[in-house]
Amino acid sequence: MSWGFLRDLLSGVNKYSTGIGRIWVAIVFMFRLLVYVAAAENIWKYEHDEFECNIKQPGCENVCFDHFFPISHIRLWALQLIIVSTPSLLVVFHVAYRENREKHNQKPYRNPGKIDGGLLCTYLISLILKTGFEIVFLVLFYKLYNGFKIPHLVKCDIRPCPNTVDCYISKPTEKMIFLYFLVATSCLCIILNLSELSYLIFKHSIKCNLKKYMKKQQ
Repeated sequence: MSWGFLRDLLSGVNKYSTGIGRIWVAIVFMFRLLVYVAAAENIWKYEHDEFECNIKQPGCENVCFDHFFPISHIRLWALQLIIVSTPSLLVVFHVAYRENREKHNQKPYRNPGKIDGGLLCTYLISLILKTGFEIVFLVLFYKLYNGFKIPHLVKCDIRPCPNTVDCYISKPTEKMIFLYFLVATSCLCIILNLSELSYLIFKHSIKCNLKKYMKKQQ
């Protein structure tokens, strides 16, 4: 899979982010995207072939694997990275639209924390969407796999298995480490998104109150 588009997207949004937003971009790019491409993808690469049951009944291993792993961890991780980064397109499209209306080539917005109007609203919406997607995927991981864990052994009694069979998962400890890393970075991104959201709302509220105060003084 080519991650060039996602990298370019995050780099573009970084120009219009606050300091907290730049930290979020750095974490997504360095501790999530690069870890996925460099290490995690290879660990789950042959997970189906390395899933073994202590019986050679035709179809038993396939059915048991599909039951315990309806969606591969690594594919769900990739989907999470893509969907969580997608709301940033709202900011890119908004800036592109406003720049097309500008007579000069200067960037109209350099810091969303210092502007009002449409871009600030778009930026806040993107933060809310990113936070919501992160929470949805954490819940999805928990529900699909009965918690944030990877067992060494699973017992399967689904047809066409003739009885309860033991099935062994390859590299369970290594996979669990990366799964914990995934959950930790996702939680960190949620905290950063909520912090940036609170910061922008608080700063905008102060600015509005100052304007009202100045008008009253005048």
